[in-house]
Amino acid sequence: MKAGHLVFLMLMFSLMAIFVVTFEKPPEVQALIGEKDKSSNGIKEPCSLVLEPVDKKLKNAKGVALVYKVQLNPPSFARTNISILAVHLPEPSSYGDYDSYEGFAYIPEEISWRFKLYPTPEEYSPSWAGRFDLITADMKNAVVQVRLSNTKTDKLGPSVLTNTISNCN
Repeated sequence: MKAGHLVFLMLMFSLMAIFVVTFEKPPEVQALIGEKDKSSNGIKEPCSLVLEPVDKKLKNAKGVALVYKVQLNPPSFARTNISILAVHLPEPSSYGDYDSYEGFAYIPEEISWRFKLYPTPEEYSPSWAGRFDLITADMKNAVVQVRLSNTKTDKLGPSVLTNTISNCN
């Protein structure tokens, strides 16, 4: 093989290596095709976390939050979705002037999101579920909760279930 051909091949391989390193798939693309990505906020998405009761007397009350990237209106960028399912919660009215539960997520000293949780039609102790799809913030240090709510006054009550995003697996 001529030296010129060898130099040319080495140059082409070098350019290909630079191309692969430079044009790695962005996190939004990885999320859309289902690749797990350890994002800049330090959590792997998709991930889930168990929401534990604030009051330890509520032995059966639990919840789960699913956190992952969604792209709802292409060509817009991916956003973070939080979906919550909570089970065996007491009647909201047993805590006072409350008639519902809400999902609540926040980054301390920065921003918060709240969204309605809907009860299932089960006869006793319905499950509560809901989601929020429009989070654009870095979720590092976020806290996810299920909180009491009064739908008539729009008053948000105390947390019943909670966990931090750092426990998201």
